[in-house]
Parts: sequence; C-alpha cells; structure tokens
Amino acid sequence: MNTRSRPRQHRSTALLTLAGLALTASLVSGPAALAAPAGSGSAISAGPRVGAGEDTTHELAPGLTHTILKLGDRSAVYPWTVQLTLPSGDPGVKDSNVSTQEIAEGVNAQLRETGLDARTERVDSLILADAGGYLGHRVRVGAFAAQKDATSVLAAVKTAGYGAGTWYTGWDGDSARVDQADGPLDVQVLTVDPRTFRGEVEATFGQDIESTETTSAMAQDSLAGVNAGFFVFGPEHGAPGDPAGAGAYDGRILSETVGQRPALVIDHRYGRARVERLTWDGSISSGALEIGLDGLNRVPGLIRNCGGVGDSPTDAPMHDVTCNDADETIAFTADFGPATPSGSGRELVLDPLGKILEVKTSRGTVLAEGQTSVQATGSNAEELSQFAASTRYVDVTNRYLDEDGHVLRMTPHTQVLNGGPMLVQDGQVHVSAARDGMVHQDNPGMFYGWVHQRNPRTLAGIDDQGRLVLITADGRQTGSVGLSIAETAQLATELGLRDAINLDGGGSTAMVVGGQLTNSPSGGTERAVGDAIVIRKRVA
Repeated sequence: MNTRSRPRQHRSTALLTLAGLALTASLVSGPAALAAPAGSGSAISAGPRVGAGEDTTHELAPGLTHTILKLGDRSAVYPWTVQLTLPSGDPGVKDSNVSTQEIAEGVNAQLRETGLDARTERVDSLILADAGGYLGHRVRVGAFAAQKDATSVLAAVKTAGYGAGTWYTGWDGDSARVDQADGPLDVQVLTVDPRTFRGEVEATFGQDIESTETTSAMAQDSLAGVNAGFFVFGPEHGAPGDPAGAGAYDGRILSETVGQRPALVIDHRYGRARVERLTWDGSISSGALEIGLDGLNRVPGLIRNCGGVGDSPTDAPMHDVTCNDADETIAFTADFGPATPSGSGRELVLDPLGKILEVKTSRGTVLAEGQTSVQATGSNAEELSQFAASTRYVDVTNRYLDEDGHVLRMTPHTQVLNGGPMLVQDGQVHVSAARDGMVHQDNPGMFYGWVHQRNPRTLAGIDDQGRLVLITADGRQTGSVGLSIAETAQLATELGLRDAINLDGGGSTAMVVGGQLTNSPSGGTERAVGDAIVIRKRVA
C-alpha cells in the first residue's frame, strides 16, 4: 500500500463557495417553496469551504485510490436550539419546520407570551435547476452550548402544544448565513481508473433482495465499497431491502426504474461508468398473447418512490413516498428471497425454460434455483389465469431504455444502481430536485429537510479522465456537519466530476476499505442497506 499525506492548499475556486449561484427572492418552479414576502431578497454565499488541514491518499491497488479529506474549520462550534414543527394552515399539506411568515410570527408571539426566547427566521434555498428560492419561515427557541442544555426549553415548547426537537445549527443549509459557511466536514473518496485497474467493480444486494445487510458485510474480502441505491425501508412499504428504483447486478435486471430518475451504470468489470436516465418496460408473452409487467421482485401494490404507471396518488417520482396500485402484474426470480410475497391473487411458477409448472390460486411460493414466477393482483389476476389457460410456455422479458429510447446493452459485467437527484451534468451543477421527486406539493418539509438541510451524503460520478469516483460525506454530527444537496453538487464539481448522481445517504452512508468501516455513520452504528458498490481483486 502506498501512502502520501500533505497539507491541503486553498484553491483559487474555494470548495463549496457555490460561485455563480446567487439567490434571488423569486420562486423557481418548485411547489415546496412558498410565496416570498415583498422586499425580502438576500444574496447567497455557501457551504463548508476548504481550510488548512490534511488530506491523505492511499493506493489500494494499481488504478484504485482512497483519499481522506478533512475540510472546513475543524474548530468551528455552533449553538444548539429548539426547532418547532409549524402548522401548515392547509388541511391538505403536512405540518413541517417551515410555514408561512404569518403562521410563524403568530406561533412566535404565543411562545414569547409564555416567557420563551422564541424567534422567527426566514429560510431561503439556493435556486437549483428546477426548485428553490424562498421556502418559508421557521420558529426556534433559544441558543445553547450543548444539546442537554435545551431539554427544559424543549419540554416547555411541547407543553405549549407544539411539536419540536433539539437541533444543531451547524446542520442548517442556509447559505445566506455566512457564520455557517466553514463547519467541519469529513469526506472520503474512492477513485477507480478503468485504464489501469485490473480488479472488478460490482454491485451486490447481498444474500437476497428482500433483506438488508450492512455495506461492511457486503464488502467483506474486498478492496473497498460504498453503500449504493435507495431501498424499501420498513415492511409497510414493501420488502425491506428491495431497491426503490433501478437495480441490475452482473447483467441481470432485477428491479424496475422510478420513472426516468438517473442511475449509475457501470458497464465494465474495471469500473468504466456513466450516469444515465433510464426507463423500464417488461412483459410476459406466448405467441400473440402478451401482458405488460408492472415491476420486478417487489410486493405487488406497493411502489416505493412511485414513478410507475397507473398508480395512486401519482405516476411521477415522489421520493420517500409509497404509491399504491391494487391491480398489478409482477415477475419474480429466486433472487427475491426464501419465498415470493403471499396474499390473494394468482401466481404462475415457471421452470428455467419458461414452462408453466403450476398455476396457484393464491400468491406465495418457494422458488427453486432457476425457477421464476409471475404474480397478479386485483383485476389482473383473472387476466393472468386466462393467459395461463392458453399456453404451456411463457417468455418473460424486460429491459432498460435510455433517454433516446435505445435499449441499454447488458453484459455479464453491467451493474445499474438507482439514485437521484442528478447533481452534475456535462461539468456543470445541475440539481434536478423537482424532476426526481424531492419536491412535494403536500409536504414542504421534504425539500427543507432532505434537500436544503445538511445531511450525510453518498454520491458517485465520472471525471474527465473517465474515472469512477465514489464519495461519502459524514453529517448530522458536530464534528462533521454534512452537506445540503446544492453543496453536494458543488463538492462534486470541485473534485472534478463531469457527471454525478446522489445515492442513498443519511444513516445509510458508509465506506469500507480493507474490510473496515472508515467513515462515521450518523446513527452511531452502521445501517443495513439494500445494495452496495464493491471493488474486488480480480479472481483468476
């Protein structure tokens, strides 16, 4: 292993200054934002910038490096506060940390009447490709040196009838607040050069699709790995561990896309990669008979992150929302888990050649190696029964298509991981938060908490040399404040990425090197996730 360490120098374009992204008071099309009060414009500076410190780069193998970056002011300390959940004032909109100025000022006045040191704060977001601007006002109480010092005030706020929690103000994504700009940030980078690396870059879901495993477990006996795509989190939303979007492993498509959200496509064992917006279609057929598929390897009726067809409440991508459809046809492989989902409906069990072995009058079966099945629910169940009565063999096909409608070529080394939003396109910051489902008409807290505020992040991209770059940034800690999505995109450009995509972050963010977890998970312990990108020595 080769190691080099050097003081990190200031650059002519400081990291995360977000140059050129000045905020105006106008609302860019994104329904998460509220109408701005007149005369309330403010200029933006942003993000934790490069400061004096150390970066260390290790060569893990020819063509593969691991870099540790210690960014920002390592001594910066910010106050804790109590942050309220405010009423939206609209029965069709969820309460959140931001609301209208009128509502915020009314709540603030009530709290001050009880003797609490409450204040209102205007919240502006950087203007992104399709969202941002004025988000509303929030209410906070007090400023404390430590989280425990806010306990009594938190209790008083709850007694006054409001939901609230303690909050470290260093985690704010408020770019207009220059006092927040230089917080400490721990970043780690894996760089794979497909021109010289001679191992294998793989995507893996672990033992099966319907269960979760830690990135550490999936990256055992490997050179390195990071967590990857979004996944179902909780049985009420489907099968925990199931990719909530595209998922292809070693050339096999095992999960459908969420609308046309971006995906990381790795199309060579040495790590050649690109970012693509993909769609999916699939069908079962026999001769002239054909039935369209709604999905792959997931619980029928539950569509995490939405983006399907004919689903409720929307066909558009909606991040962290579960859409529903009572009438679905879903194909399964033995990769799903010990058994397919049980319940009412129909299920065809097929042998490796597509011969119908059994037509079940309810769903749920154990698939032997090489077997597949097709389930149908609601009105689709009768359609599947009639289909099965007309044939003995079934051809199950599915594919990804790019934005031009071309079929994505799959090889034994093709890996596809879901993500979003897009961060960088053709070397320019291009954050598509609304298009990729992070702006919710009925929940302003989604954009505020998920996009605007600082969180742990995992991202991936490709630089101008064609290298695959995998990045983690720790967050929700006083020693590493994390990144807003805008700051994440700017980090990607400062690290030289031509195209970049956000992957699953928050408590999922994890990097493993040499079998050891090298970052600091925000939850204190490593979270089990749906899939991971793993870099291995090539097996002869």
